[in-house]
Amino acid sequence: MADNERAKRGNEMRERLFGAAPPPSETFERLMGVTNEHLFGDIWTRPGLAVRDRSLITCAVLTALGKEAQLRVHMKGALNMGISREEILEMMVHLAHYSGWPTAVNGTRVAEEVFKEADGAGG
Repeated sequence: MADNERAKRGNEMRERLFGAAPPPSETFERLMGVTNEHLFGDIWTRPGLAVRDRSLITCAVLTALGKEAQLRVHMKGALNMGISREEILEMMVHLAHYSGWPTAVNGTRVAEEVFKEADGAGG
């Protein structure tokens, strides 16, 4: 498949998840180009799992790994995909038993900030 087709699919998927994104900085241009084409253009568009499911899985993994900056972005994407706040908070309860209380507490704190931001209350 031509790279421009992969890039187009990647752009469409990223916009579906996160809305229009500003162009990457010159420093991140190479990494973001590969990420856009491969991760969003190939992996996120594969058959077998719905985008909603991939979003929930991604949030769970980022929570378990303690990657709060990326979790914040993907949690906003999860809300855009129709994953409810209740489902996100229930995911944190579930994760507490598999990845530990500290990761679930941190993930819940991120969720609270994302929810406040979505409500217009800032973060």
